[in-house]
Amino acid sequence: MGPNVIMFGWNRPLPGREGISGLHFQEFAEYLSVQKRNGLVESFDTVFLEPHGGTLNGLFLIRGEPAKLTQLTGSHDWVRHQTRAMHHLDGSTSVRGYTGAAIPERMEQWMKEIPK
Repeated sequence: MGPNVIMFGWNRPLPGREGISGLHFQEFAEYLSVQKRNGLVESFDTVFLEPHGGTLNGLFLIRGEPAKLTQLTGSHDWVRHQTRAMHHLDGSTSVRGYTGAAIPERMEQWMKEIPK
């Protein structure tokens, strides 16, 4: 099974770009809602982390079928949103990952690779 989640995270808005970041945040959430209605995304959660001194302070956790997430991240609109985010966010990052039913498979593979 391929990656079934995408974590799009950020540290904070770049100084002077807070307004742009707030507007883009709303636009990106609406974009994900449309992708959910269209069946490309199963669900997504928005997470704001409590202050902790780290470089990840918020994220969208986007869930879906691996092939559909590949389709999503290959789309013009996804690339446009990611490019926009790089212009106003410090530490914007997008990472594919595994959750739910994919975890036992990944753990089994990990256990097989432990040196003996």
